[in-house]
Amino acid sequence: MAKRDYYEILGVDRSASKDEMKKAYRKIAIKYHPDKNPDDKEAEEKFKEAAEAYEVLSNDEKRQRYDRFGHQGVGGAGGGFGGGNMNMEDIFSQFGDIFGGGGSPFESFFGGGGGRGGRRTRKGTNLRIKLKLTLEEVANGVEKKIKVNRLIVDPDTKFQTCSSCNGSGQVRKVMNTMLGQMMSTSTCPSCGGSGQTVESRAAGVDSSGLKRQEEIIPIKIPAGVTDGMQLSMSGKGNEVAGGIPGDLLILVEEVEDDTLKRDGNNVIYDLYVNFIDAALGTSIEVPTIGGKAKIKIDPGTQSGKILRLRGKGIKSIEGYGQGDQLVHVNVWTPKKLSSEEKETLERLRDSPNFQPDPGKADKSFFERMKEYF
Repeated sequence: MAKRDYYEILGVDRSASKDEMKKAYRKIAIKYHPDKNPDDKEAEEKFKEAAEAYEVLSNDEKRQRYDRFGHQGVGGAGGGFGGGNMNMEDIFSQFGDIFGGGGSPFESFFGGGGGRGGRRTRKGTNLRIKLKLTLEEVANGVEKKIKVNRLIVDPDTKFQTCSSCNGSGQVRKVMNTMLGQMMSTSTCPSCGGSGQTVESRAAGVDSSGLKRQEEIIPIKIPAGVTDGMQLSMSGKGNEVAGGIPGDLLILVEEVEDDTLKRDGNNVIYDLYVNFIDAALGTSIEVPTIGGKAKIKIDPGTQSGKILRLRGKGIKSIEGYGQGDQLVHVNVWTPKKLSSEEKETLERLRDSPNFQPDPGKADKSFFERMKEYF
C-alpha cells in the first residue's frame, strides 16, 4: 500500500515552517492519542502516521531528502530505513520535548503521565558506519551483510529495582521558594532513568548490564542512493537496559568507477574513435553498468556527438523510471605517423571533403579512404 504524502498527513504546505509543522502535529497527536481512543486501531495508525511524518519533516536533512526523492529518500517505502515502522515506544521516547515537559511527551495533554507510568522510555545510542558501494550496486540496489559491534543487554545479568527511585526512574525534590513549596522532577542518578540497577553480572559486562557483541546485520540498499546519503535501520543500534535500542545509521560512500561517470541518474562514457572510423562508420562495443553494448558509429560522425543508450543508467530512488547512458564521441588524432601514412594524408589534404564544411562531403571521399587504408 502506497504511503501518503507527509505534508498531506500533517495538513501543511510544502513551504511550512518548523513551528507550523509542530502545531499541526500536536493537533493531530491530541486527536488520535491512544489514551483518548482506546482499542481504536484506525486512530492508532493515524497517530503513528502523523509521528512518522513529523519525524521526517522536522529534521532538516531528512526533509531535504524527502523533498528531492520522496519516501525512498528516507526509506519510508521499504527496506527498513528512515521514518517507517515507528512503534509507540519510538514515538513516546523521541518527541518528549515537543510539548515542553518530562516523561511522556503527551503527559501535558492529560494532566500527568499516570496512564503510562510517569517514566520516559529510554533509548540506546545510535551507531554510525560508512558503507562503500560500487556504481553497479548504486544503480541496481544491493543486499549486503555488514559486521557491527554493538552493545546488548546481557541476558544472564540480574537486575533489581532501584532503591533510590523505587523503579520509577525519576526522583522528586521539594524546594522552598518565595512562592511556596515547588516540586521538581529529574532523572534518577542511580539508575539513569531505567528504574533498575544491576544485582549481579558476569565478567565482561559493564555496570549497566551491557556487553559488546559482534553481529552480522543484513541490509537492503535501495537503487539510486547518492554519495553522502544517510540511511537508518531502526532498533539496530546499541541497546539499553529497560529501554529500546538505538538506530544504525549508514552513510553511503560511492566508489568512483574507472570508466563510467555518474551524472544524476545518467552515466557518461567517453568514447575515443580514430578519424577513419569516424569518417567511414563502424560498430564498437562500449562498457555499461553490468555488461557491454554494441553501438553504431555513423559515417561522418563528428567529435562531440552524444549517443544515448536508453535505460542503461541508474534507477530512480523514487522508483520512477531509469536514467540513460550518454556516450560522448571524441575523434582521436594520431600524434606519430610513418612516412607512408604522411604521404597518404598529404595526397588527401587538398580534397574538398577534408575541409571543415561537412556539407561538401560526398561518397567519393569514403571510397578514396577505402583505397588508401
